[in-house]
Amino acid sequence: MAYLVRVRYPDGGGLTADGRARREAVRLQAAVRALDEGPAAHGYIEDQRWTLARVAELIVRLFRQRFTLRGVSLLLHRIGFSPQIPRHRPVERDEAAITTWRRGVWPQAK
Repeated sequence: MAYLVRVRYPDGGGLTADGRARREAVRLQAAVRALDEGPAAHGYIEDQRWTLARVAELIVRLFRQRFTLRGVSLLLHRIGFSPQIPRHRPVERDEAAITTWRRGVWPQAK
C-alpha cells in the first residue's frame, strides 16, 4: 500500500509523493518547520539570521546528510526560501536617510 503525502510550500506549490519521494517530502516538511522556528531555536543566539552555512549545519544535524553551499541554496529556492530577502523590515530602518543616500551618494558612486 502506497502512502501519499501533500507537501505545501510557502509559495503555494506542492507535490504528491509515495515511497522514497514520500520520505524526502517529510524531510522537506521538517526542514521548513526548522527554518520557521528561527536560528535562535537551533542555538544561533548571537546573530538572528539564517546563512547558507548555518542551514547546511542544520541539515547535517537533522538528516545526517551534507550539501555544498550551492546545493543548500538550490534546496532553499526549491522550497520557496530566499536568504537574501528578509521577512520583516528592521525597526531601525530610516527611510529618509535611505532616500537621501540613493539620490545623493549613489549616483556619484556609479
